[in-house]
Amino acid sequence: MPYIQKKEDTTMIKSMTGFGRCEVAEGTRKITVEMKSVNHRYLDVNIKMPKKLNFFETAIRSELKNYIQRGKVDVFISYEDMAEANVCVKYNKDLAAEYMKYLWKMAEDFSLDNDVRVSTLSRYPEVLTMEEQTVDEEELWQFLEKAVRGAAEAFVETRIREGENIRNDLLSKLDIMLEGVTFIEQRAPQIIAEYRQKLRDKVKELLEDTQIDEGRLLTEVTIFADKVCVDEELVRLKSHITTTRESLLEGGGVGRKLDFIAQEMNREANTILSKTTDLETSNRAIELKTEIEKVREQIQNIE
Repeated sequence: MPYIQKKEDTTMIKSMTGFGRCEVAEGTRKITVEMKSVNHRYLDVNIKMPKKLNFFETAIRSELKNYIQRGKVDVFISYEDMAEANVCVKYNKDLAAEYMKYLWKMAEDFSLDNDVRVSTLSRYPEVLTMEEQTVDEEELWQFLEKAVRGAAEAFVETRIREGENIRNDLLSKLDIMLEGVTFIEQRAPQIIAEYRQKLRDKVKELLEDTQIDEGRLLTEVTIFADKVCVDEELVRLKSHITTTRESLLEGGGVGRKLDFIAQEMNREANTILSKTTDLETSNRAIELKTEIEKVREQIQNIE
């Protein structure tokens, strides 16, 4: 029966780091499954288990895909069976007869006494062999599956707890970024007004009593305003912040999507910084870039 993702899981942000462990014991058998993971761009599962369980590797990987989308995951499986009946001795009578036939032949050919004893014959290759009894694969898989699921569910729980902390941290950083964007928006008209006044004062100083050409002054101010205008960048940046917030609140596997958006936010912040000639705006743009970098680092931890 496949894992049914709980409703609350779909709205959760999951970290890519996690740990889960489950031990299942039935009768003389015991299986222990441990899982741990770190960040990875894709899903990379590495399984270490006894050779006896290698047959189930594909089934284990398929089961884990129900729980995990991304991350480098190491899975350790141990299996113990204390039952003595698992191994039996097999006697190959036909092969023993072949050995005896040729031993008698050798004794006859070389006029020797055939002094072969049972203990001697039993040590001849393949006369006595140790064999494991046939295992019911379906029964063993059900036993193993229970442990795999238990470990995976515990693993997901740790990812969800860590993911919730990451989400809260990211939301607070987005608030700081939005404050920076709002400041730059409000500062933009002041920059134009200050430039107009500086230009007027400079022209007045140079021309002294000569009448100022308001048309020419307006043209220069318009050129400057167009040159430093960051309206488009601010609109896109606000849109990216809104989309990131909505994605965090919706939950699910949004790590790759948010990583791409963070790259776009960084591009807009760089453009704003390159256009501005205002010290206050420049400082805020630098702060924005710093916060965006922090956001991007955190996003790397999201599944």
